[in-house]
Amino acid sequence: MGLVLLSEYNKSGLKQGHVVAKAKRRFQHIFSHDIAVDLGTANTLVSLNGYGIVINEPSVVATNRKTKKVIAIGTEAKKMVGRTPRSIIAAQPLVDGVVSDFEVTEHMLKHFVDTIHKKHRVMVSRPRMIVGLPYGVTEVEKRAVEEASKSAGARKIWLIEEPVAAAIGSGMDIQEERGGMVVDIGGGTTEIAVLAGGRIIAAKSLRIAGDEMTEAVSDFIRDEYNLLIGERTAEKVKIELGQVGSSKNIKTMKVRGRNLLTGLPQEIKISSEAIRKPLSAQIKPIIEAIKTVVEETPPELISDIMERGVVVTGGGALIDGIDKLIKQEVQMKVVIPDNALTAVVEGAAEALKNPKEYNRILMVSEK
Repeated sequence: MGLVLLSEYNKSGLKQGHVVAKAKRRFQHIFSHDIAVDLGTANTLVSLNGYGIVINEPSVVATNRKTKKVIAIGTEAKKMVGRTPRSIIAAQPLVDGVVSDFEVTEHMLKHFVDTIHKKHRVMVSRPRMIVGLPYGVTEVEKRAVEEASKSAGARKIWLIEEPVAAAIGSGMDIQEERGGMVVDIGGGTTEIAVLAGGRIIAAKSLRIAGDEMTEAVSDFIRDEYNLLIGERTAEKVKIELGQVGSSKNIKTMKVRGRNLLTGLPQEIKISSEAIRKPLSAQIKPIIEAIKTVVEETPPELISDIMERGVVVTGGGALIDGIDKLIKQEVQMKVVIPDNALTAVVEGAAEALKNPKEYNRILMVSEK
């Protein structure tokens, strides 16, 4: 039917340029989807060109200890953490933002790509892909991500450092000469960078972030209340009660675990005020790292940052009072964007739309 109509258009002498262009765009829409990935220690987010963020799941894979067979990935695997027999391991294949288990990471990436194909009926089998990485990773760590992405089906791969992606995703124009500063507090790493003129001027990657905060909460409850709790429970306490600095907004919640003295189940009530100290202890080295980067930044750019504010992204940005604490310590205003949790993947997706524009800060795999 479409061919008949096209033929009629030919006979009538009507312009067909717009018809052909529309068909071409539709063809590209089906077969040329690019994928941006925030391959985080805690969560993996995937953005599909034309659709936005289509995957936001925990970076957890459950495998059989003996056969090495993958049993569950993402949300389903996260539900199994702390609840599996010894024959099954539910763990994160990334540690401190980098690949620690290549094969499992490959399985996870391929699973997410396959999920996109099925859910959105995207028929492309070899997309272009951009993946966010912590600042300053080694060549070996870069190669591991490239190989995992290639095995997952990518035909061309770019790598982008997470603080750069977070800056782009939060709306910062990193191409202009004005300086901007971003602090991305993720699950495995905290990324701090000052950018100007499309380049990183000063930066630091700190392997203290959300996972260490969760562990600090767990350790505090164990030491203070003799109560052993699971990782998921500690993470829930951190998210619901997490506070740093001074706050009058006191919240409480009930926590269940096993009493270390009696060996029996126990329930306690804990407040946000109680866990403020262990969380603040984890934030302290992050603030010191911010100060170090500020000291390495040229004075003219400091002036720009004071005007624009320090942009804080990642899950750590949502801890109550963190903006006020950073402002107090570094004497600059702090901005937390509405998309703090998704800034990295959104920035990576934006860079992938026009890689030539961001060629100074993109790393491309020649394979």
